[in-house]
Amino acid sequence: MTPPVQLIYHADTRPIVRAQGQPCTASSMNRPLRLLLIEDSEEDAELLLFEIRSGGYEPFHTRVYAATALREALAREEWDVVISDYTMPQFGGLDALKIVHQFDPDMPFIINSGNIGEDIAVEAMHAGAHDYVMKSNLSRLVPAIERELREAVLRREGRRAQRELLENEARFRAIVSNVPGVVFRMLREWHGGCSFTYVSEGSLALLELTPEQLQDDGALFFDLLLEADRAELRARIGESAQTLRPLSWEGRIRVASGDILKWIELRMGPRPLDNNRIQWDGIMENITRRKQAEIELLESRRQLSALSAHLQQAKEIERTRIAREVHDDIGGNLTAIKIDLLWLGNRIDRQRTELLEKVRALEGSVDRTMEITSRIAHDLRPPLLELGLLAAIEWEAAEFEKRMEIPCVVSCPSEDVAVAPEMGTAVFSLFREILTNVSKHAGATAVQVDIETIDCTLRLTVHDNGRGITRTDLLKAGSFGLRGMLERARNLGGEIRFDGNPGSGTTIVATLPVELAAAATPGLIGVGNT
Repeated sequence: MTPPVQLIYHADTRPIVRAQGQPCTASSMNRPLRLLLIEDSEEDAELLLFEIRSGGYEPFHTRVYAATALREALAREEWDVVISDYTMPQFGGLDALKIVHQFDPDMPFIINSGNIGEDIAVEAMHAGAHDYVMKSNLSRLVPAIERELREAVLRREGRRAQRELLENEARFRAIVSNVPGVVFRMLREWHGGCSFTYVSEGSLALLELTPEQLQDDGALFFDLLLEADRAELRARIGESAQTLRPLSWEGRIRVASGDILKWIELRMGPRPLDNNRIQWDGIMENITRRKQAEIELLESRRQLSALSAHLQQAKEIERTRIAREVHDDIGGNLTAIKIDLLWLGNRIDRQRTELLEKVRALEGSVDRTMEITSRIAHDLRPPLLELGLLAAIEWEAAEFEKRMEIPCVVSCPSEDVAVAPEMGTAVFSLFREILTNVSKHAGATAVQVDIETIDCTLRLTVHDNGRGITRTDLLKAGSFGLRGMLERARNLGGEIRFDGNPGSGTTIVATLPVELAAAATPGLIGVGNT
């Protein structure tokens, strides 16, 4: 009759029950050990358990000696260590080893035998056993168990790390395969040579070179670059290697098929290695469509700017022409009409009072019309521009002060600066637009105007103490006045800046390039007191 499988359970304060039914108390000092024992001899099992308890462990164990019972025990519980006899009537140690490895290849498996030879022990170790202990030398058992418990932890951690590594690698390849462009790793040696240690499959579509080709010869990539761009990229790589700052670069390559020109963008971050080597991890993208759109946008802006400048110049010319015709033609005709009315009034009989009154009324109408005509001509183009830009600005400031009842002070330390007539007219128009904006939106009670020249640059600064311009004011859809100032300054080759804080007023600074002269000459407008 087959003896029953012996089960011994251990809990903190509960008794340990042996197969013979003899209770004993577990030592609270012993460490628990989940032991699966493959042994057909009950006496050998008791000796082995005694040795383990003597070594400071309290085993919770199951003893089996058949394949079916072994599989059931492995499926039912988790075990710390398996100790197996090598030779049993129905079951061998190597057979047990195969079954245990099917469940957990990292579980410590120790062979305990009384007649195993060295050749058999070596065979068992090659098959996957972790150690063997002779029954005649059980003093090695506990150290072997402790060592294999530690090794099992390391094996499991290593296997888990390997799984995570494989999962991360698969995840990385899945991500890289969906990245539009080329993911790469570039290495720069101490002598300055660059090579690719990793290149994604996207290189074939972008560069028409396989990853293997680029990893074998990194110079193939640099050969695709246009000569000027190649020199710039090498310089930028050297700078990034010295400063260890990320590199972002755009350039052109010419691939083999059809001699196609492409724009690419490189973004890569450096990391120092040993032996003065630098490694970059980066991405390379095809930005040809974006660059073409940028080029088209810049060209469109250039054309619009040229058209705006042409229209502005045409408008100024037309304003000058209209101002001249209003002043010369209409003003001259009105003057002639007034002279004729004076002549007529002097020849009417003084008794004809109604006719004299009509003549006087007509003279008044002519005077008012002449004033209106003069104002229109001044608004179109102040005649004072012929005397100098500063004179025209001072006149406009005085008119603004009189019209808005807001003090407007003009300051200009320079007196011997001259600008071309077109520039003078444009600067005056810009100044007029600034004052118009102040009158409409600032709510100011004082305006300060400063004009100065530094080298070949004219700086016009207008500060008011009003409510202060905000970023929202600059970005709102209806800010055509502000946009007109920006466009006018850009057309003049300069720039304009708006600085404002709520409640602290607004400062508008226009910086414009001007043609300077030692003294005012024909065809130039002097910037100075005249």
